[in-house]
Amino acid sequence: MHAEDYGDASASRIAAAIGEPARARMLYCLMDGHARTSTELAIVAEVSPSTASVHLGRLKTERLVKVFVQGKHRYYSLDGPHVAGVLEGLSVLAGFSRGKFAPSTPNRLRAARTCYDHIAGTAGVRLHDRFHELAWLSFSDANSSHAYVLTPDGANALESLGIDVEAVRALRRRFACACLDWSERRPHIGGALGAALLNTALKRKWVTQDLDSRALGITSRGRREMLARFGLQL
Repeated sequence: MHAEDYGDASASRIAAAIGEPARARMLYCLMDGHARTSTELAIVAEVSPSTASVHLGRLKTERLVKVFVQGKHRYYSLDGPHVAGVLEGLSVLAGFSRGKFAPSTPNRLRAARTCYDHIAGTAGVRLHDRFHELAWLSFSDANSSHAYVLTPDGANALESLGIDVEAVRALRRRFACACLDWSERRPHIGGALGAALLNTALKRKWVTQDLDSRALGITSRGRREMLARFGLQL
């Protein structure tokens, strides 16, 4: 019987991909759950951008990282919790500790802002996470981590806010999707649903919008309403 029948060859290939020092630095940098660009990962790995691209190609081939394309930018993150579990186990064996992601975005913009026509920043990411915790959003299929569907409970909750869910579905754009937040490096809610949530928040005076920047201010009413309706404390 060939060694490949036991998966030894695949395991060896993956171990070799992780074992190269520059690639290992990239992978452990992504362990905090925040996506990063190839340029940022090149700095972390202490290699040139072209070399970083080669390394990331290898990691993608071995399904250790995945790519999220947003506009002209490509963001890399670990390809699921199973990869993080392997790296975590290795770090325990190695006695390795890692630092935390430290964004450089100005505090006011990081707290809450618009991203095109939806809510971004810490508030947007926490809203996204809370909708998943409440099972109001789910993935559109097992192979997609970017497109969402609204569950019946989610539809009822948003209808109670005055959002016409069917009208939002009928718009000629993606209904709901993960939009990677550039300050938090985690997703917030994009698409037509994200736009409807921002419009509702503005209409109900949960947030106010700056005239000369993308910053959003969360009002006292907004904090009370989000706590009461979503169980979300901002």
